Amino acid sequence: MYAFVLSLYLVLMVCAGIYYAKRKVRDDTDFLVAGRSLSFFVLTGTLLATFVGSGSVIGGASFVFQNGPGAAVFFFAGTPIGAMVMYLFLAKRIRESEAMTIPELIERRYGRHARTVGSIIILLAYVGIVSYQFIGAGYALHLAFDIPSWQGTLISAVIITILATIGGLVSVAYTDFISALIIFVSMLIGVPIILSQLGGLSGMYAALPVEQQSWTGGLSLWQAIGFFLPLFLLLLGDQNLFQRFAAATDGGTAKRSALGFCITGMVSIVLIVVLVCSTRVMFPDINPDTAMLVMAEQGLPGIVGAFLLSSVLALILTTGNSYLLSASANLTQDIASGLFKISIPEHKRLGFNRISVAGLGVAAYVLGSFFPSVLAIQMYSYGMYGAAITPALLAALLWKRATSWGGLAGMLTGCIVTLVWEIGLGKPLGWNSVLVAMPLATLMLVIVSLLTQSANERAQALKQ
Repeated sequence: MYAFVLSLYLVLMVCAGIYYAKRKVRDDTDFLVAGRSLSFFVLTGTLLATFVGSGSVIGGASFVFQNGPGAAVFFFAGTPIGAMVMYLFLAKRIRESEAMTIPELIERRYGRHARTVGSIIILLAYVGIVSYQFIGAGYALHLAFDIPSWQGTLISAVIITILATIGGLVSVAYTDFISALIIFVSMLIGVPIILSQLGGLSGMYAALPVEQQSWTGGLSLWQAIGFFLPLFLLLLGDQNLFQRFAAATDGGTAKRSALGFCITGMVSIVLIVVLVCSTRVMFPDINPDTAMLVMAEQGLPGIVGAFLLSSVLALILTTGNSYLLSASANLTQDIASGLFKISIPEHKRLGFNRISVAGLGVAAYVLGSFFPSVLAIQMYSYGMYGAAITPALLAALLWKRATSWGGLAGMLTGCIVTLVWEIGLGKPLGWNSVLVAMPLATLMLVIVSLLTQSANERAQALKQ
C-alpha cells in the first residue's frame, strides 16, 4: 500500500512539474519568480510547504520527540510570529521592490561589496538546508521501500535536483500547493484517530516521560531561546519567502498570503507536535528523525498513513527544490552577473540557471555527509542566515540610518562568529551560535552605521 501510493504520488509530482514547466517557463523571470503571477491560494500553499519541509517534519520532529511539547513551543513559535511580522511590515515592501534576490536588495542600500558578501553567506546556508532535505527524503524512501537510507538519500537528491532543474519556481509553487493541501488534510484526519487510541490529549500528555512534561523539556532557558531564534530570524529574512512574495501578482496579494501562511502555519505546527508526541508514547525506541514517518507508516490506518507519508515526502522534495532555486538565483544573478560582471545573453540565461541548480545539488549532497543529524545541519544553516543576513536586511528595509559600512560589518560579523562558534569552538555551553552571533552582528551594524553616518551623508550630498 505505502510503496504503491508513494510511487504514484512521486510520478504525479514529476508529471505536474514537467507540465507546468512546459506551459509557463519561457525565461529566467518565469524560472526564478514564476513570472510574478502567483495568486493568493497558490502563494499561501507554497509558503506553507516551504516551511513544512524536512526542517519541520524531520528536524523539528526530532527536537519534539527528544524534548516534549513545552520545548516545541520555543522551536516552532518562530514561524507564526515571523509570518505575522511579514504580514504587518515586510511582504508588501518586498513585492513592490521588484528585486529577485535578497543580495540585489542589499546592494541598493549597502553597495556592491555587501551584495557579494550576502550572496556567499546565503549559499553557505542554503546548500546546508538542501542537504538535509536530501537526508529527510531518504528516510521516507527507506521506510516505504525498505532500502538503505543512503540509497534513499541519493535517489532523493537526484529527484529534487531534476525537478528544480526542469521547472523552476512555477512548477514548485503549484506542486507545493497540492502537497500542502494533502498533508494538511491528512494530519487533520490523523490526529483524532491517534488521540482516540491514547485517551485524548490528556492521556497522551500523561504518558510522556516526566522530564518532557516541563515547559522547556529539560532545556535551560537560554538553550530554548537558542532554538527559537534560528527559525524566527531565518523566516524574517529568508530569500525563499522573498522570492515567493516577489512572485505575487501584486503587493496586496503578497500581504494577504503572509496572513494566510501565519494561520495555516500555526495549525500545522499544533498538528505536527501532537503527532510527534503521540509517536513518542507509542514508539519510544525509534530514531527521533523518523518520528513523523513512523507514525504515518505504523500508527495510522492504511490510506490515511499512506497519504501522510507521501505528502511528507513531497513537501521535503519541493522544499529542497525551493532552496536549490534560491541558491541558484544567488549564483547567477548576484555572483556571476553582479560580482564577476559576466554578461549572459538573454536566450542563454534559463540554461545557465539550470546548470547552476545541478551543480549546487551535487554540493548539497556532499555537505550532508559532514553533519551527524538533520537537526545539527538545520541549526547551523538557520543560525548562519539569521545572524548574518536578517539584521542587515531588516535594517535596509526599516532603518534609514543604516550605512554601507554598517551593513557590511554586520554581515561579516554574523558569518564569522557563526563559523567560529559552531566549528572552531564546538558550540560551547550547548548554545546554538545564533545566541552569540546575532546580537554581535546587530551591535556591529548599529555601531559602524552610527560612526560612518556623517561620512555617508557627505557622500550623498556630493552626489546631489
